[in-house]
Amino acid sequence: MKIVNYIIILLLIGTSCKGKSEENNRTEKPKSQIIKTNEFELIKAENQKGLLILFPCFPCDAENTLSEFNISEISVINDFSVLAMNLNQRLYLSQKEKQELAEQLTKIVKGQNLSEENIFIGGFSSGGNISLLISDYLVKNKSQIQPKGVFIVDSPIDLLALYNTAKKNMALNFSEPSIQEAKWIKDFFDNEFGNPKNGIANYENNSPSTYETQNIHNLRGLQNLKIRFYTEPDLIWWKENRKNDFEDLNAFYIEKLSDKLKTEFGKKISN
Repeated sequence: MKIVNYIIILLLIGTSCKGKSEENNRTEKPKSQIIKTNEFELIKAENQKGLLILFPCFPCDAENTLSEFNISEISVINDFSVLAMNLNQRLYLSQKEKQELAEQLTKIVKGQNLSEENIFIGGFSSGGNISLLISDYLVKNKSQIQPKGVFIVDSPIDLLALYNTAKKNMALNFSEPSIQEAKWIKDFFDNEFGNPKNGIANYENNSPSTYETQNIHNLRGLQNLKIRFYTEPDLIWWKENRKNDFEDLNAFYIEKLSDKLKTEFGKKISN
């Protein structure tokens, strides 16, 4: 993933919040405050006009996110605070977890006196799933904090497809890392949702989307939000190292979801 794609997000956000004349007149580097807790790492802009909330990849945390995604400086320049969450190891959220996370985010925003005017939420890999699901929950439940936009980076948005690809990779029996990951995924979902051959309702109820049934129930709340999908798969690498085709990758289902949302929501989705 090219870092320039990431930066576009904040450039667009900043342009909508601030005129060029103000940027040109600024000669000193804007001040910011760094706050770290067990729950999050916050880079708090001095003059707040917006907030970017980030969720990490499955094994990552806030520190990993901010080191890999070098967005803090450009955010502060545009008067945006950055809230990097430590919530990880989640491929989905139960209803209780959505409620708890919404309450946690509200408490942080209120407690840290963060801007509520321009809130954007995004995540990397599994963190993108969390970003989509919590944004949908916040809107549908008219929570105190309301996002204006959401983005994901190469996220496994279709849990049923993830399960089926894991089964395929186990059958291929090619590449030890692929086999180990596939076995973990299959065992996890067998325990959480059951074998899909016995019904896929649990997958549909918890997945951001399900391509097989064209289900986007958990994304309906995003209709009026700005949405961006980022994915840039190395198809040659996947073919040579995992024997996976494009249809086996997150990118395929992200592309299909983009097409679906364009049709359903009637607006352009950037990806």
